[in-house]
Amino acid sequence: MGIIQTIKNLIKRSQYRMTTESLASITDHPKIAVTSAEYRRINENLRYYQSNAGKVTYTNTDGMTKQREMTVLPIARTASKKIASLVFNEQASIKLDDEQANEFIQETLKNDRFNKNFERYLESCLALGGLAMRPYVDNGRVRVSFIQAPVFLPLQSSTQDISSAAIVTKTIKASGQKNIYYTLIEFHEWANDGKYVITNELYRSDNQNVIGDRVPLAEIYEDLEEQVELNGLTRPLFSYLKPPGMNNKDINSPLGLSIFDNAKSTIDFINTTYDEFKWEVKMGQRRVAVPENLTETRMVNHDGDVQLVKRFDTEQNVYLRLSTNDMDGGSITDLTTAIRADDYIKTINEGLSLFEMLLGVSAGMFTFDGQSLKTATEVVSENSDTYQMRNSIVSLVEQSLKELIISICELGSLYGLYSGTIPQMEKIAINLDDGVFTDKNNELDYWTKALASGIVSKAHAIQKAFNMSEADAKNMIQAINQETMDTANSQRSQQDIDIYGE
Repeated sequence: MGIIQTIKNLIKRSQYRMTTESLASITDHPKIAVTSAEYRRINENLRYYQSNAGKVTYTNTDGMTKQREMTVLPIARTASKKIASLVFNEQASIKLDDEQANEFIQETLKNDRFNKNFERYLESCLALGGLAMRPYVDNGRVRVSFIQAPVFLPLQSSTQDISSAAIVTKTIKASGQKNIYYTLIEFHEWANDGKYVITNELYRSDNQNVIGDRVPLAEIYEDLEEQVELNGLTRPLFSYLKPPGMNNKDINSPLGLSIFDNAKSTIDFINTTYDEFKWEVKMGQRRVAVPENLTETRMVNHDGDVQLVKRFDTEQNVYLRLSTNDMDGGSITDLTTAIRADDYIKTINEGLSLFEMLLGVSAGMFTFDGQSLKTATEVVSENSDTYQMRNSIVSLVEQSLKELIISICELGSLYGLYSGTIPQMEKIAINLDDGVFTDKNNELDYWTKALASGIVSKAHAIQKAFNMSEADAKNMIQAINQETMDTANSQRSQQDIDIYGE
């Protein structure tokens, strides 16, 4: 390391000593505009998503207090996964009208396996209430980083969107016999002159539950700058996606709610009932009271050998040995109690039905009557609530993906990886296949009739019927016209060609 660089590092370290900050919690930072209650709510959503219900405390027959793990249904994760798969899958496509921009985006998304990753992280978005996507440059390529709700905190926001945010990254480093916990806070802000500024702050702590004291970046990030200014960005470098609906937990918060945020008490009810059901099954296993004299073992001398004779298998837990005096008549007695399976199953299904209502999906999405499978037509007609919920999420996903595409192109342009024009929102076509709900024949029939009646153009009808961009629809019209002309020419008689020419 050169002398000049050494002096610069010493100056940086002295600046940190003069501006030392200490944070107990991430929400204590003066720049972060998230209340501690909102931050706790997000972490509580994570606990439900992980199916972490804690322990059950009970008193046994000896009067001793015991604890056991609660048995739960992963209903929060199941709901998030199922709805995410209805909204987005690997068959989804993104196309741009501009050929150069489309080629750059397709190559970027393909190399980063974006479709596969986004389907997984969309599940996290629905479960935790939000997801941010930030493009970055790595080894000459633009890649996309997914920032989940617990580590994405807004700084400033308008009524429409979050314009500035903090992204938190945690790192653990071993130091002797103990761990050191580092927290990197990456601030994305707009300066007064319109420049986009990224500021990095590093904090260190011996306690994983405390953010700790601010330290120089060089402790673990040698090449990371304290501040970077980017010119030419028209929007934040990140794109924030949240589930539809108002945040009724904090109406002033720009953060979204989990799809099950208002159904947590119902999830608790389902889990409690399921845990009691399983415990009853365990307690209801077969029990037989056996007189003590029937369980005794004897030593029998047979031909000089000593042999142990057992009345019952010692590995069995079915038999309960009691003193003959404690038993009526000294006979074998069945102590097994009936399991209330039907009552518990009915109660769990009632809870699941309530959960479906609170989520806003159609009845039967999580419950099953065991009678019959649904046909495709019945799914389309009966899943109207699920379809409406999906459409609400789809519109937000499409908007967020379009914003991400623009940010990828702008970042690629700043680093010389892309030389084309920055695409406009309306020139980006997002195709999220909804074949599960949409009857393609009915869709085609609808737009064919609309075209025949003259109320829509051919290009518009093709766009809607086949979910194409405007450019692709016009190309299809040209191909159809050319095929029509070729067919007409092939059907002309030789005499007609001789008179009128080819």
